[in-house]
Amino acid sequence: MISRSWCAPIAALLVLTSGETLAQEARPAPEQATGRIQQATVYAQDFMVAAAHPAASEAGMTVLEAGGNAIDAMVAVQMMLNLVEPQSSGIGGGAFLVYFDAETGSVRTFDGRETAPKVAGPNLFLGLDGKPMEFFDAVVGGRSVGTPGTLKLMEETHALYGSMPFAELLQPAIDLAEDGFEVGPRLAGQLTGDGAARLQTFETARDYFFPGGKALQAGDIVRNPEFAETLRRVAEEGTEVFYGGEIGQAIVETVRTAPGRPGLLSIEDLEAYEIVEREPVCHPYRVYEVCGMGPPSSGATTVGQMLGLLEHFDMASLGPDDLDAWHLFSEASKLAFADRAMFLADADFVDVPVDGLLDPAYLTARAQSILLDEAAAAPVAHGNPPWRARRAQGPDMSPGRAGTSHVSIVDADGNAVSLTTTIEGGFGSQLMVGGFLLNNELTDFSFSPRDEAGRPIANRVEGGKRPRSSMAPTIVLEDGELELVIGSPGGVSIIGYVAQALVATLDWDMDLQAAIDLGHVFNANGATTLEAGTEAERFADELTARGHEVRIGDMNSGLHAIRVEDGGLAGAADPRREGLVLGR
Repeated sequence: MISRSWCAPIAALLVLTSGETLAQEARPAPEQATGRIQQATVYAQDFMVAAAHPAASEAGMTVLEAGGNAIDAMVAVQMMLNLVEPQSSGIGGGAFLVYFDAETGSVRTFDGRETAPKVAGPNLFLGLDGKPMEFFDAVVGGRSVGTPGTLKLMEETHALYGSMPFAELLQPAIDLAEDGFEVGPRLAGQLTGDGAARLQTFETARDYFFPGGKALQAGDIVRNPEFAETLRRVAEEGTEVFYGGEIGQAIVETVRTAPGRPGLLSIEDLEAYEIVEREPVCHPYRVYEVCGMGPPSSGATTVGQMLGLLEHFDMASLGPDDLDAWHLFSEASKLAFADRAMFLADADFVDVPVDGLLDPAYLTARAQSILLDEAAAAPVAHGNPPWRARRAQGPDMSPGRAGTSHVSIVDADGNAVSLTTTIEGGFGSQLMVGGFLLNNELTDFSFSPRDEAGRPIANRVEGGKRPRSSMAPTIVLEDGELELVIGSPGGVSIIGYVAQALVATLDWDMDLQAAIDLGHVFNANGATTLEAGTEAERFADELTARGHEVRIGDMNSGLHAIRVEDGGLAGAADPRREGLVLGR
């Protein structure tokens, strides 16, 4: 049963004709695995799905064409992503859902984030010397595994809104797992380097991803009968078999007996897990209302702060070719991330002043510190928002990892799904059971329970707590009507990716695909990173002259967006990945 937690509420183009199903083809050749895939905005009249892999989009489209709704399609898409993009998400992980109910005009948000084992404590990631473990030492093995939430999120939101039998929605993934799927360039590309070495730590994952000792290659056909059997058991017996039954027992045994780094997860943790419906974090921006997931996600609050700061500047008159736009964007990001580090965590365990962080007067005061001709020295200090807790606490600057995926769906009735789903880092904990990988979500907690001054960190490990996330599934409304559905993977950079796309679409009114194609500029209260190989690099010297510490780097977003335009739908998939938009 879904529990409720109201935490800190804040009030060349393809043209589709009726009956046609056209989609841009986004299946890259192997040599495109690390480059960009040429994309174009896709248009449709009735419904649309945008996901990170063609097979997943096709599964969702099949459901929509059969008369299913957005939630039905979401279930089919997620199960298919688990199969064909196992490194990024699946039933061994967690997810956040932002849902627009067209009938009531309301936005509802559902928290399927993983939880720490009940017996976990703040010293979980401290070594014998009392110092924080190295990140990847903590990731690999059972210690990093939290109670998975994705499958229960699928089941319980489907019980609320779904129209097709739940078991029927699992069947496409079951069939493809048995018949075999073609390995894509992205999956193959991640089976190299240090990540590949970690993935070979445990026999089950090694045998699946490195059969005969050789990494899977793009174009290989792979079967996953274990995953097919897992889904078949869920279809026949319900999710109880996962949350306490035979599959759950296998998960617990795998975690607790992992060589080197056994974990603490218990069958009682699985049995006690609950989806939480939380009050959406909605904030105004220009004429729009931007809604997303509240704590334990920092996404909506931090995106909201960035937009609230930028609202004090005439971004529309600047545009994407203006240096001032990117300077202001970076400065707003610094301020928002300073507050994120200090205040954002699981609101069921700590007081999170969301109202205060998004208070217009507070944001006005913070915006007044932004200088147009000079960058503030990073890191900037956090602010003092109203309604904050009256106790000392320290900041958590730990980054998130980029093993995540995003799905955007709009159905024929105008209902919309914005789902960001993850197993945390690429391939999660590297532990595999029942044909799926288990998350390493607990490494999203602060490894240190206190800062250097001895103050407790809000995002420290506690039993039953949900780690802070950067995921930012977002739905934008205008006059109460659906305007935009968007989100991205990318670890801590998700917040910047989503905020930039919102500025590009809402302020600059860019074509949706062009907005997603834009080179990224991002600052998490440190250096300003410009996306390598894009037009963003041309701002390096001028930003440096204004005092920014500039870095050039890979910024592998996976933005998937659908916008309501002229009575129809426009969709776009990120050219940095192998996603596909389908619509009719």
